[in-house]
Amino acid sequence: MNQQTADILQRLRASDGFLSGGELCREFGMTRSAVWKHISQLRGRGYTIEAVTGRGYRLGKSPDVPVAAEVSPLLSTSRFGRSLVFEETTDSTNRQAKMLARQGAAEGCVVVADRQTGGRGRMRREWVSPGGTNLYVSVILRPAVSPVRLPQIPLLAAAAIHQALAGFGGGFDTHIKWPNDIVAGGRKLCGVLCEMESEPDMAHFVIVGIGLNVNFRHIPDSLRDVATSMAICSGREYSRSAVLAAILNRFEPLYDEWLRCGDLGPLLPYLEEHAWLTGREVTVDRYSGSLTGRVTGLGGDGELLLRDADGRLHRVTSGEATIRK
Repeated sequence: MNQQTADILQRLRASDGFLSGGELCREFGMTRSAVWKHISQLRGRGYTIEAVTGRGYRLGKSPDVPVAAEVSPLLSTSRFGRSLVFEETTDSTNRQAKMLARQGAAEGCVVVADRQTGGRGRMRREWVSPGGTNLYVSVILRPAVSPVRLPQIPLLAAAAIHQALAGFGGGFDTHIKWPNDIVAGGRKLCGVLCEMESEPDMAHFVIVGIGLNVNFRHIPDSLRDVATSMAICSGREYSRSAVLAAILNRFEPLYDEWLRCGDLGPLLPYLEEHAWLTGREVTVDRYSGSLTGRVTGLGGDGELLLRDADGRLHRVTSGEATIRK
């Protein structure tokens, strides 16, 4: 959608009723046929626009597609989402965001796709990414912090997502599963995958990839016991644009506070309150091997505190945690 089409859409959205073609012509300095072309483009994208001779145009139903024209009016951020790239289909929003970051894209630039053909979660697992139902989002960050702090970013993102979802209600409880998942009813609702390019003393950029099951109802049999969606949990559907805007509106202030404070301190009580693993027996799979014990909480740097059968306390900084049956 080009900028003129987006501007006409916003003008229609701001109108209480019909907006005359003549007024649009004067406001945007174009002919009636040019206005009609923009209206036709919007209709082609799924917008319902009523046209009545002598009265003009009135916007009806909007499609559930998280494009900039739908997300931007809902943002309260200064940076996050103000530059938004939407793709109907891409292999991976993280891959595209990395490419943009290498080309100099500003912090807060967001890549969104309606569908992914090569979506991946942690441990390079496939992330099922059908079109028209979910959110597949990547946010470019350029934190001026020591690389040792970067593993805390998935927890920042998870907290922002958790806060955003709480604002939609729906009658279902969500929890934060260390280090990067949101679960509802014990099933995965959302995953966060962070990738970075850095040197020993500085990060060039961090890509925060978010996969959130929003209106996903036809979950494959192989995932039915481990995955869920907002629609399945609540019995109703949600605007993907509104959900994305809510996440970005929560994420930016949490991220800025984290930059100012130098650690996770202010956020730790929230993470502890909504933690899914605390008090549970888990096995954490790491690249260096697995570790089993009972989770006692989180450390100041976001590490998982785990006490093994011999009573030794381990501070786990990364890994995949599985609850033991």
